[in-house]
Amino acid sequence: MAQDKMDGKSWQELSQLLVDVAMGRKPADLVIRSGRLVSVQSGEIIPNCDVAIVDGRIAYVGGPGMDCPDAAHTIGPDTQVIQAEGRYLLPGLLDAHMHVESGMLTVTEFVRAVIPHGTTGMFVDPHEIANVFGLRGVRLMVDEAAIQPIHVWVQMPSCVPSAPGLETPGASLGPQEVAEAMGWEGIIGLGEMMNFPGVYFGDEKMHREMGETRSAGKVIGGHYASPDLGLPFHGYVAGGPEDDHEGTRMEDAAQRVRQGMKAMLRQGSGWLDVAEGSRAITEMGLDSRRFLLCTDDSHCETLVHEGHVNRAVKQAIQHGIPPVTAIQMATLNTAEHFGVSRQVGMIAPGRFGDVLIVSNLAELIIDQVIARGRLVAERGKMLLELPPFSYPDWATHSIHLPKQMIPSDFRLAAPSKGMMTANVIGVIENQAPTRHLRMQVTAEEGEIRVDSSRDIAKVAIVERHHGTARVMVGLVNGFGFNQPCAIASTVAHDSHQIVVVGTSEADMALAVNRLADLGGGQIVVRNEQVIGQVALPIAGLMSNQRADMVASQAATVLEGFRLCGCELNNPNMQLSLLALVVIPDLRISDKGLVDVTRFEFIPVLEA
Repeated sequence: MAQDKMDGKSWQELSQLLVDVAMGRKPADLVIRSGRLVSVQSGEIIPNCDVAIVDGRIAYVGGPGMDCPDAAHTIGPDTQVIQAEGRYLLPGLLDAHMHVESGMLTVTEFVRAVIPHGTTGMFVDPHEIANVFGLRGVRLMVDEAAIQPIHVWVQMPSCVPSAPGLETPGASLGPQEVAEAMGWEGIIGLGEMMNFPGVYFGDEKMHREMGETRSAGKVIGGHYASPDLGLPFHGYVAGGPEDDHEGTRMEDAAQRVRQGMKAMLRQGSGWLDVAEGSRAITEMGLDSRRFLLCTDDSHCETLVHEGHVNRAVKQAIQHGIPPVTAIQMATLNTAEHFGVSRQVGMIAPGRFGDVLIVSNLAELIIDQVIARGRLVAERGKMLLELPPFSYPDWATHSIHLPKQMIPSDFRLAAPSKGMMTANVIGVIENQAPTRHLRMQVTAEEGEIRVDSSRDIAKVAIVERHHGTARVMVGLVNGFGFNQPCAIASTVAHDSHQIVVVGTSEADMALAVNRLADLGGGQIVVRNEQVIGQVALPIAGLMSNQRADMVASQAATVLEGFRLCGCELNNPNMQLSLLALVVIPDLRISDKGLVDVTRFEFIPVLEA
């Protein structure tokens, strides 16, 4: 956001206009009358308040509840007036950390999905498209973000690839690219520093990236995905990350805050951490001003049918955090953390006219959404058209398989006969970490087969960026498949190779081949028949269709999981993280099975 210009006006011109409206010399564009102001800056709910907005900015907040005149003096013949009639006036909600690509949507379509749920600002890390296309992928996201009717700030991805040497990346970024991006308008800071061992072991590349960010005066995002709160954690914090969303326990949130970080409590589609993190406030009595709310990864069906950061706010309220405090965690706290509280985060003069009109505070029932001084949504419906944005042809050609896959590609060869020990990835429902399971398996005819009676399925990674089609096969527990099936995806954090899980090698081969034909996406095959799919041609990560259409297609994938016997909540999120070799305990890449507690390859099978 430019520092000397805003919407074509200099700051001097803007301030003079705001003063003229506040004094009644010029009319406001929009006035909201007789609302109960949720003042996150003072911690109050103030009755009988008016808000006057001009040129997208708040010029006046007043009324009997504040012992000052109401906004009648700002109303002219062309002023739009909205009668709040005692409803609550909240600042627009801010998502402190998220990945647009996880919604399978473009920036534009993500915005379409979340505006009706009260989101007026997002801090996005385009880490996923960066892993496919590098800096040019980030630039696409920055350019699309700049034309949205709400605020979309972009963090420059930090760890591309996420784990050098442990996976084959589609692209690579380093300190030089970080330095370049820090000069771009719209870049708010450095995305989550996932290579936490690199930080505490003193990796020069990681520290140079953080140094470039600090030199630019911007925020360094954190990602410490380990339960170890000993010296490695303290070393990580000393390196400079300023927030973290990977804590899943009360003590994780507490220790981050005690070390000067901001604890981001996460409520996405698959990662439900607000309840546990809230205990650091409700039970330990820690200062809520050090806590933020975020979604991280939200599936498009969740966005369309359930909500966005408003879900996190409601969860915080349900788990004992007072409503004003919970709203503060998704507005002012976030704005101050990123240094944009002069622009957003509260209903106060000079800030953007981002206001939610809410009829029930505890349940956060949002009647109307005003963004940049415009009524943009009402009772869950969008009221404006979004600007078009075209993706170039290269962005829709990212799947490079030199051959058709065959069932034998997914054979797991046994190094010996008889009984042996398998290192198995254990899925944990609603959490990003996995378990490292050691299970006994038996070789039959030189290979290890699936065992549905013990919930042992196959998982495979197929290299798709460089045309090698290299396949790595392992075992996974926790999906609950009870019949021949396979589910494949080109959304496979963070390398975004093709990941496929299944109980039938024929179905696994068919699923991967069909994905290549689609240009990327997710697909469910049962008994060699496709029963669900969503096409994601942009980088193999995002659809070019509207949010509601993508949600309908994605719903067929979720239903496909269920028809195959899987009862996990949002299992496609669990699927997409099986290849994320920076979150403990056990993951798989195209290069092998990775023990993330030691960052070492280990064999799938041990004699």
